[in-house]
Amino acid sequence: MTNFFRLVIALAIASSFAASAQTKKPRIAVGGLSAESNSLYPKARPMRERQGTESREEWMEQNLKASTTTSGIVEGAQKVGLDVYPVLRAGAGSLGYVEKASFDRVLDKLVNEIKTANPAFDGVILTLHGAMVVDGYPHGDAEVTRRVREAMGKDFPIIVTHDFHANVSEEIVRYSDVLITYKENPHLDPKERGIQAAIIMAGMVRGEIKPVQYVAKPPMIVNIVYQNTFAEPYKHITDESRRLEKTNPKILAVSVPGGYQWSDVPAMGPSVIVVTDNDPALAEREATRLSNMLWAIRDKLAFKVPDVPTAVRDAIASDKFPVVLMDTGDNIGGGSAGDATFILAELLKQKAEGWVVVISDREANKAAFEAGIGGAFDQLVGGKTDKIHGDPVRVKGRVKAMHDGQYVELEVRHGGGRYNGMGHTSVIEVEGSTRDLPNLLLLTNSPTSPNSLHQLISNGVYPERQRILVAKGTTAPRAAYEPIAARIVEVNSGGAADVNPKRFTFKHIRRPLFGVDD
Repeated sequence: MTNFFRLVIALAIASSFAASAQTKKPRIAVGGLSAESNSLYPKARPMRERQGTESREEWMEQNLKASTTTSGIVEGAQKVGLDVYPVLRAGAGSLGYVEKASFDRVLDKLVNEIKTANPAFDGVILTLHGAMVVDGYPHGDAEVTRRVREAMGKDFPIIVTHDFHANVSEEIVRYSDVLITYKENPHLDPKERGIQAAIIMAGMVRGEIKPVQYVAKPPMIVNIVYQNTFAEPYKHITDESRRLEKTNPKILAVSVPGGYQWSDVPAMGPSVIVVTDNDPALAEREATRLSNMLWAIRDKLAFKVPDVPTAVRDAIASDKFPVVLMDTGDNIGGGSAGDATFILAELLKQKAEGWVVVISDREANKAAFEAGIGGAFDQLVGGKTDKIHGDPVRVKGRVKAMHDGQYVELEVRHGGGRYNGMGHTSVIEVEGSTRDLPNLLLLTNSPTSPNSLHQLISNGVYPERQRILVAKGTTAPRAAYEPIAARIVEVNSGGAADVNPKRFTFKHIRRPLFGVDD
C-alpha cells in the first residue's frame, strides 16, 4: 500500500471521528482561471467566465462521472470529510496571450466570491493550468494566486493544481501553500492529483500537517516530443517522483512538469516542486536532486523529427497499419488552429490510400452540409486562419456523412474529460477512394484535440481499418491511439505549435537555455 493511500485511509478515519464530534465540515472553494497561452502568437484572447447553471449538487454529480482534477477533488473531499463548493471558473483560448482587462475583471470576481462567502471558506483549491500569459502579467497563474493570497491573508490554506505543461515560477510557489502538477503525459492522472489535493487540504485545515515547498528549475527545455512520461528519457524521473511520495512519509507531493515551450516568459521550461510536512531542507534537497536528473538527460533530447514528405512516404511504405502521424505543428491542445494543411496536401500529392484527416473549417463544412449526404463536394479546405498553417487545399469528393459533433469517451484519456463536442461535423470521401481504402476528410466547426477515438467513430469512421491516421497533437493523443496503432510518428510540420524552437524568436525566456541556445 502506497504512502499516498495510507494517508487517504488515515484521513478518512480521522474525518469520521471529527464528523461525529462536530456537525460542521471544513468549507473549501474550488475554481479558478485557466489558459495555456501560446504567447508567441500575436493575438489577444479574452478571458471568459464559464457559464454554469447547475447547482452545487449537479456540479458534484457531473464531476464524479469524469476523471478530471475537479473530479478527484470532489471524490477526495467526500472521503476525507470536506465540503467543497464551486466558485468562478473561467478560461481563454490558447492561440495567443490573455487580454488584460477581461482577466482583471474576471479575477476580481473570483477573489470577491472567495472573500465574501458566508459562511466563510476555510481554504481554496485553485485549479489553474500553469502556462497562462496575460498582457502585463508574464505569469498569469501566479497573479491569480497572489491576489487570492493578499485578499485572504497569509494563514489561509491555498492549494494550486497545474497541468503537466505548466511553467512554474518561484512567485507562485511563494504565494501558494502547495502546488501539485499532473505527473503523466498523456494526462491520465488528473483525478489522482485532485484526490491528492483534497487529502492535503484536509490535513492542513485540521492542523495535522504544515506544508512547505521548494521549486528547482534546470536551465533547459524538454521539447514536447520528449515529454511522454510513459517512455524514456522522462519515465525514470516520473517514477522517482512517485517513489518519493510512496516511501518518505515527510514528503506530501512531488511534481516534475515538463513545461510549455510556446510561452515566451522567464519561467518557461521544466520544474521540480517538492512539498514536505514542515521540512524545508528535505524539500530543497530532493527538488535539487530531481532537477539534476532532468539536466542529466539533456543529451538525449537532440531534436530529430522527420519532415512532412519523409513521414508520409514512410507511412505509405509501411507493412503494418494504421500508422498515426502526429501533426505536431498544428497541435490543437498546444494552441494551434486545427486547420493546417501541410500533411493533407502531402497525402494528396503522394497519392496515399486509406487516410483520415480532421480539419477545422467552418466555411467548407457549411458547404458540405448544404450539399447534403451523397452530394458533390469541391472546396478549398483549411489554411484560412493565417499564413503559417499552410495554404488552402482543393479537395474533391462527396459528402459521406454528417453529425452533430457530440461524443462521449468512457475511458480515462488525456485530461480525463468525458463529454466532448466539435460542432457540426461532415465526412468527405475524397476522390480516389475505394470501398476498402477510403480517404476521409472530417470537417469540423471547432478545433478539438484528438484525445478520443470516438471523435472518428461517432462519425462512422473506424480507425483500425485505415492505413494512415493524422492526429493534430504531439503526446496527448497517444492514450487514445496507441491501443490501435502499429506505429506513431511525430512529424515536424508547420504551424503555431511548431516543435522546432529555432523557428521562433524568444524575447523574455531565461538565457542561455538548453534546447533553444545549444
